Amino acid sequence: MRSLDPFSLQGRLAIVTGASRGIGAAIATGLAGAGARVVGFSRSGTAPAGVEPISCDLSDDTAVCRVFEELAKHHDRLDVLVNAAGISLPASDAASELDRFRQTIATDLTGVYATILAAYPLLRKAGSGSIINVTSINSVRGFPGNPGYVAAKAGLAGLTRALAADFAADGIRVNALAPGYVATAMTAKSFADPAMHEERRRHTMLGRWGDPDDMIGAAIFLASSASTYMTGQELFVDGGWTTKGLAVSTGEKP
Repeated sequence: MRSLDPFSLQGRLAIVTGASRGIGAAIATGLAGAGARVVGFSRSGTAPAGVEPISCDLSDDTAVCRVFEELAKHHDRLDVLVNAAGISLPASDAASELDRFRQTIATDLTGVYATILAAYPLLRKAGSGSIINVTSINSVRGFPGNPGYVAAKAGLAGLTRALAADFAADGIRVNALAPGYVATAMTAKSFADPAMHEERRRHTMLGRWGDPDDMIGAAIFLASSASTYMTGQELFVDGGWTTKGLAVSTGEKP
């Protein structure tokens, strides 16, 4: 029997990667507010208040497996896995453009898959688990200057669909949450630049940048029984960026 509140996460265990800041921290806080017990993974080993922090480098497969083996000693199931960890490297931070590409794929795509594989036994035991992969508008749009990030997010969208098919028999749903431009540490440079800020603001239908808290409602929906018949989908929370067509001036009608 379903809960009287289909959005309630009471009694469920959730893991959120990238929980130390930005979108991951907001989602972790939101799931906890909906009643879940939330464990937050991050390299720094920090998490918001009300979230249990665990230090984990998702680009290290051995470390990821070790963390889940330890969790399995204390928990007999996992209800929700949110893969929000991700990097976007400036070109100056890598030895070469190819190295930058490889580092980005290692964390933003391969690291997510490694996390899912390590979490799978606990998700299967739940019988009704939900995996939420945080992609981006980059998964369906071409953006300049960072091909590794665009490729990783497009690949993650494809991985979401593939695993939705593979895990359906286990009762595990796999969906993606795709943010638009959100004010975080990752986007701080463009947010602070007046011209870049305005360019991105005008590209939305709602006329503003996103805030990390804007992702909470969609995350709760995908994690809860409210979306129990939804899998293999990518939900865009982007202020209308991906559907905006011709920009018209005030008062002009098509």
